[in-house]
Amino acid sequence: MTAIDTPTSTPAQTVGRPLAIVLGLLTIFGPISMDLYLPVLPALTAELQSTTSVAQLTITACLLGLAIGQIIAGPLSDRFGRRTPLLIGVIAYTVTSALCALSPTVETLIAARFVQGLAGAVGIVIAQAAGRDVYSGGKLLRYYGRLTVLGGLAAIVGPVIGGQLATVTDWRGVFLFLAAVGVAILAACLLVFRETLPANRRTTGGLSHTLGAFRRLLADRVFVGAVLVTGFTYSAIFAYLSGATYILQGVYGLSPQGYSLAFGLNSLGFVIFGFIAGRLSERWSERGTLAVGLVMALTGALGLLATALLHLPLIAIILSLFTMVSGVAVTSPPATSLALKDYPDIAGTASSLLGLARFAFGGLAAPLVGISGANDPVPFGLVTAVAAAAAALSLGLVRTSRASRLVAGPR
Repeated sequence: MTAIDTPTSTPAQTVGRPLAIVLGLLTIFGPISMDLYLPVLPALTAELQSTTSVAQLTITACLLGLAIGQIIAGPLSDRFGRRTPLLIGVIAYTVTSALCALSPTVETLIAARFVQGLAGAVGIVIAQAAGRDVYSGGKLLRYYGRLTVLGGLAAIVGPVIGGQLATVTDWRGVFLFLAAVGVAILAACLLVFRETLPANRRTTGGLSHTLGAFRRLLADRVFVGAVLVTGFTYSAIFAYLSGATYILQGVYGLSPQGYSLAFGLNSLGFVIFGFIAGRLSERWSERGTLAVGLVMALTGALGLLATALLHLPLIAIILSLFTMVSGVAVTSPPATSLALKDYPDIAGTASSLLGLARFAFGGLAAPLVGISGANDPVPFGLVTAVAAAAAALSLGLVRTSRASRLVAGPR
């Protein structure tokens, strides 16, 4: 099936540039919440008289919130529409960001970060589901390509802004900045975002209907394959985010500035290749583009493992990281489209499972990178190689034909 073959149709809707921009901005919730305060994490640890391991739980709590929140927000948005859950989520995100800034203890901050993740997850789900409401075919692929680009840009800009904020304020000021971002996005949503899911297209029923939707999705081998590809490839990304700084600075001796350049290079690759993947999926093939991305990701991950085992020079790990990160970016638009395009009636629920896989798989993989200590790159290479290989194996599910399900007719 090519990129433009869609067995289901979406009623035509007029999508102006302001709405498209707001939908794109919603996807920065997760990355900016994770990345912005990382430069001030040591100062936060000292002021709250915490240990490094306990302070790092503020990252884990946000990740868990982002994963669990999507499972909650997705089905609710299918039932009550996109706008109301979105506004509630943005308001909650703004309030909890302010509570993070006011936290008197690290335990309070961990709890507030979890709720902040729950609230931030709403924006991620709505961005994907509302896009499915208003786009189809090639436009849908281009839209998911833009989401990938924005996620990469947030990864680039987040630490940079956080570092600059650290020169003029403390960690509490950084969280107040996140609250201000929430206020700005809330204003944009109130002014621009109109309901994208009409009442006649919403689901009805309670928990039993939601569980039925989950069963329907999990019975679809293509959907499961796309979710597994997404989960495993993002495991490699989270392993990179948690381990690369220690390896590049501790093992290879890069300065913080040098690491920033390497991080920026990889993020630039993520942005460029994510954009290319959206266009390539549209003009060529979703599955073909997905296969190319998986080959790139696996090649880069195996390069990282070889670099660790053979003690190869810096250029080897830089090229391997760039190839792996860019490959993950190539997989993102086609995998997202394959997962969501056949489910316009439960796009929020489908999006929630996709988001759960990203953050849950990533959250499980990240701690494994440091299992042998900060200066041992072998676990990093193993985690990324196993994750990329598992994603490549999952492609077999994605290549399964949906013909039998389509012949059976709509449910």
